[in-house]
Amino acid sequence: MTVQALFEPFRLGDLELPTRVVMAPMTRSFSPGGVPNAKVVEYYRRRAAAGVGLIVTEGTTVGHKASNGYPHVPRFYGDDALAGWKQVVDAVHAEGGKIVPQLWHVGAVRRLGVEPDASVPGYGPTGKVKDGVELVHEMTQQDIDETIAAFAQAARDAKAIGMDGVEIHGAHGYLIDQFFWEGSNKRTDGYGGSLANRSRFAIELIRAVRAAVGPDYPIIFRFSQWKQQDYTARLVQTPEELGEFLAPLVEAGVDIFHCSTRRFWEPEFEGSDLNLAGWTRKLTGKPTITVGSVGLSGSEFMQFFTNTEEVAQPAGIDGLLERLNRQEFDLVAVGRALLVDPDWAQKVREGRQGDILPFSREALTSLV
Repeated sequence: MTVQALFEPFRLGDLELPTRVVMAPMTRSFSPGGVPNAKVVEYYRRRAAAGVGLIVTEGTTVGHKASNGYPHVPRFYGDDALAGWKQVVDAVHAEGGKIVPQLWHVGAVRRLGVEPDASVPGYGPTGKVKDGVELVHEMTQQDIDETIAAFAQAARDAKAIGMDGVEIHGAHGYLIDQFFWEGSNKRTDGYGGSLANRSRFAIELIRAVRAAVGPDYPIIFRFSQWKQQDYTARLVQTPEELGEFLAPLVEAGVDIFHCSTRRFWEPEFEGSDLNLAGWTRKLTGKPTITVGSVGLSGSEFMQFFTNTEEVAQPAGIDGLLERLNRQEFDLVAVGRALLVDPDWAQKVREGRQGDILPFSREALTSLV
């Protein structure tokens, strides 16, 4: 199976990518104080130099007091952090690659004691109080408006420093997904109840981002059925429901959907081999990014945040190439394989699969 399809250029409006290989966003926690440093610059530069067409950065927190949930993750607000990201942008562009930040708010996942202000609880669609302590603050309309404004400002800043677009993180049980998911959204106002109502927060947020960046600036939206809290969770059960869910997001301004699955080869619905990216492309006509255990065997990314001696070995991509050749999706996001091996794309292109590095927990301990 020829790998040529993976290295064809892709164009959407003014966005031109040299290859179909995308670096998936992966939290790394190597930005003390939230500021990307020289090691972060080099980390992204190396992937662009080796043939990654589009880099989606690790999750970067927007300028809201409860957006962060983890130590040393980068932020996308403040002059110091934006200056650090500008260095990343310039380094990636110098290698011929393109880059977008993943804009992120963790929502109710946040815990008391986390930086930058340890006194701030999680913020979410539904509150949580335990033993008289507010662990999750139920967001008011003002909170919602402020959070949406923070995303819009981050997108505006991304455009100002030369990023090639933005990705909005609407997946994996973080804030936007907490509004989507009936398991975490128990509201009785216009943001709760039906899936259409639970989508209102995301729709308003996307519209605000679109207004901030103008009509031609690429907006990628990442979504998932599964949550880090529940791998079996599903927002929708049928293609018809998926279409009803996606249509308002398209209308709000999404250009590309990043369809997060744990294993790209698994069919999304019975009766069809199409995965989530395939169905999304078919239903919306928009370009899609597939992702999920590309290039590696073994368990998925989240397992490696626990103590494990498992090693994910390199795996063939013939099945992926078959799907890409029949245009099931447009772009392919690679996660762990690129995290451990910055030259993954180049090795694939040159037929050097035997030189690709395996992935283990140790890879998370440094930036290479």
